[in-house]
Amino acid sequence: MDIQTQPVGAIVDGPPARRPERTRLEGRHIAIVPFEPERHVAALYAASHGPGLDDPWTYLSVGPFPDEASFRRTYEELAVKADPLLFALVDPHSGAPLGHATYMRIEPAQRVVEVGNILFTPALARTPAATEAMYLMARHAFEDLGYRRYEWKCNALNAPSRRAALRLGFTFEGEFRQHMISKGRNRDTTWFSLLDTEWPHAKAAFEAWLAPDNFDADGRQKHRLEAIRDER
Repeated sequence: MDIQTQPVGAIVDGPPARRPERTRLEGRHIAIVPFEPERHVAALYAASHGPGLDDPWTYLSVGPFPDEASFRRTYEELAVKADPLLFALVDPHSGAPLGHATYMRIEPAQRVVEVGNILFTPALARTPAATEAMYLMARHAFEDLGYRRYEWKCNALNAPSRRAALRLGFTFEGEFRQHMISKGRNRDTTWFSLLDTEWPHAKAAFEAWLAPDNFDADGRQKHRLEAIRDER
């Protein structure tokens, strides 16, 4: 019998992860639905363009768009792709689109998937619905689809995205220098990850933060998500 004398990683049991499908994820504050151009383009264009609204597009690979027609052409192409797989983030009661997000760099055999191409309109940014959207997508990836590594990447200059990753429980892993050219400009990319072994702890913090009793009568949080996670 051969004796292994060099260090090797632990054996990983279990089947490959499932590939994400166009499904609906429902929360109290938000619903995540397959992006449908005929239902979502016009309202999402209006909500994400206008005076002072260029900021949501600064670090995305597309946009802002000069008109709804160009927005529609791009999103009709994106909506049929399997990777990135595009979802609209919508009001669960009215169905009004408030943003979008994707599963991307989907690797079922390696059980790795990334959440990215995230657009929060002003109506969604910094709300419980925004946090719930990220919770629902992570829960689906880990618990329903069987991924063991959930990634978050962003332009290294995108300070709000870096803060969001840490707030949500991702671990900073480093930067890829001169990783790509985006909109004709250099992009260094910052990497974060959340692992399946870390998910139960992160999930408990998400659910405690999202609980109605964590908010006062004016909708202000009583305890920060990071504080809840650190206390557990």
